[in-house]
Amino acid sequence: MSDKTEIVVGVDIGTTKICAIVARKNENGKVDILGMGKTASEGVMRGVVTNIVKTVEAISKAVEIASQQSDVKIEVVHVGIAGQHIRSLKHRGVIVRNNSEDEISKTDINRLIEDMHRVVMQPGEEIVHVIPQEYIVDNEMGIYDPIGMAGVKLEGNFHIITAQMTAVKNIGRCIVRAGLQVADLILEPIASGEAVLTSDEKEAGVALVDIGGGTTDLAIFKDGIIRHTAVIPLGGNVVTEDIKEGCSVMRYQAEQLKKDYGSAIASIVSDGQIITIPGIGNREPKEISMRNLAHIIEARMSEILQYIYREIINSGFDKKLIGGIVLTGGGAQLAQITHLASYITNLDARIGYPSEHLAKGIVQEVQSPMFATSVGLVLKALQATHDMEPATPDTPSKHATPRQGWFQGILSKGKRWLEDENMTDFKN
Repeated sequence: MSDKTEIVVGVDIGTTKICAIVARKNENGKVDILGMGKTASEGVMRGVVTNIVKTVEAISKAVEIASQQSDVKIEVVHVGIAGQHIRSLKHRGVIVRNNSEDEISKTDINRLIEDMHRVVMQPGEEIVHVIPQEYIVDNEMGIYDPIGMAGVKLEGNFHIITAQMTAVKNIGRCIVRAGLQVADLILEPIASGEAVLTSDEKEAGVALVDIGGGTTDLAIFKDGIIRHTAVIPLGGNVVTEDIKEGCSVMRYQAEQLKKDYGSAIASIVSDGQIITIPGIGNREPKEISMRNLAHIIEARMSEILQYIYREIINSGFDKKLIGGIVLTGGGAQLAQITHLASYITNLDARIGYPSEHLAKGIVQEVQSPMFATSVGLVLKALQATHDMEPATPDTPSKHATPRQGWFQGILSKGKRWLEDENMTDFKN
């Protein structure tokens, strides 16, 4: 292993867990997981930070564990962003070039994309990703790479993803107060897709459904391009709450029942199957019907998947998803979830595991669907930093300045709020 291999750190700030992963790419092109830290998330609700102090504590703990495991001093991190505040829209841009004889260059493309970042958003919103869909050169449509072509009028159709500025700033505050620096913020469905989807699926057309604790994220890919994104404000936590109420048990018992005995389809569970759980205090043990448990889970998961299917139809790609549906996230670990998804959407479904890009010998836990976003973050980070000066074990990551991009723009627009406002708060 070369000591010059770039080391990156991804931090997934989820509703149920906060996970930090330290990784680098080995000589075979696979990813070695050097360390992982995971802690319970108590300051995040539906993907949005609601308690700065608790979130900072959880981030610090997860990063400390990952640092100790990997023997790497962590200073710069790539962070995921999600939540029901995420919104997407379509927009077309156009520029007129001065000379039709000159070839269209990367500069022209960048100019068109920069124009998209100037599109007026709703108050409090900020553009986080501008994703080209196709280009039109002198009314010739369906062009994916116009560089080198001749033409006067260059147009582009774009998929624009926005986030609430307050949500973005609160993530930044938490990272800074944990003594870290943000290299980039990455939309979590994009990260998850990087970890669990194949290039063939992205080309053929596939819907990625990431069932997290607080939200369920949808990302539709076609022709290798992300075409549609949506966030459903329902996730695994509402299933747990339904079990708690429906079975009259404690929340931790409901979570355990869901993980150990839950099924997304009730009809396959026999009436006679009973689970006995300890009573509260000195009370008698409580008996739970597995069929009743499955009915509760199926009802809520059906609702979530119906919302997802509605979004797929609204996207216009419901008849174009040859790759079907790929389910990932913690909620994808429910028994029979693929059968329920296929029944509701009439699309083939499989579970997405973040193991394809990982080297052998890593911690088995990291290969679970619940770590798809965390693994995807380091994969995207490795792509973004492949040409930067590398970090080595026992040393800080060398890329001390956040890479240029939309987050750097937010820093400028926010008048250095990370350095001025937040560092002042942190010192106090």
